[in-house]
Amino acid sequence: MSDALRPMAKQRLYEQVLDRLRQYVVEGGLKAGDRLPPERDLAQRLGVSRASVKQAIVVLEVQGLVEARHGGGTYLVRDSLDVEPVEEMVERRRRLPDVLDAREALETKLAELAAERRTDDDLAAMRDALAHMAGEIERDGHGIEGDRLFHAAVTAAAHSGLLAEFMRSIADQIAESRTESLRQPGRPDRSLAQHQAILDAIAARQPQQAATAMRRHVRTVAKVRLLDWDPGEAR
Repeated sequence: MSDALRPMAKQRLYEQVLDRLRQYVVEGGLKAGDRLPPERDLAQRLGVSRASVKQAIVVLEVQGLVEARHGGGTYLVRDSLDVEPVEEMVERRRRLPDVLDAREALETKLAELAAERRTDDDLAAMRDALAHMAGEIERDGHGIEGDRLFHAAVTAAAHSGLLAEFMRSIADQIAESRTESLRQPGRPDRSLAQHQAILDAIAARQPQQAATAMRRHVRTVAKVRLLDWDPGEAR
């Protein structure tokens, strides 16, 4: 029997709140740094429970679109609320831990090998990547492309064809974890500093220090709001 005529899912109440908040930001011309009304006011004006408003705010926070400050309200991080479908968030949350495990195993070894085998050209590529990332951050970006270039340069510096192939095989998942991490508040600058520590160890030909610095970095990448979010509460 065709699956096309299966019952349509009803839009969750908090998803309706998200739609209204997106519209509110557009119509009000709100920009990054502007504050949203308090949850109590939003609930009253929208005619919904505070729980529904809170669920919507959590989804926005998980996606890096707002920053909730303790006792200080909720502020826009970007100029719009282009919300990712919740179903996609749930699926990404399901696969993210495996991706992070693979990154730690592979990239820690790659950093160690890079410290042993790197060339001057390899170091130049890493430095160029960090300069690119710093430029992105200065322009209020997340530094995503510079991050990609840096990790690609470390992989190349390890001069291991098989490990490089493993990295290519999960490139899409790695890109997803990169975006998830770098949109956390304050994360781009911290990531840049950790990259510099990795580069310093590789440049000094210190394999164990390079591996330790990479492990510390990947474990920081693993600390994302998405993994603290309970999809069950948002259904």
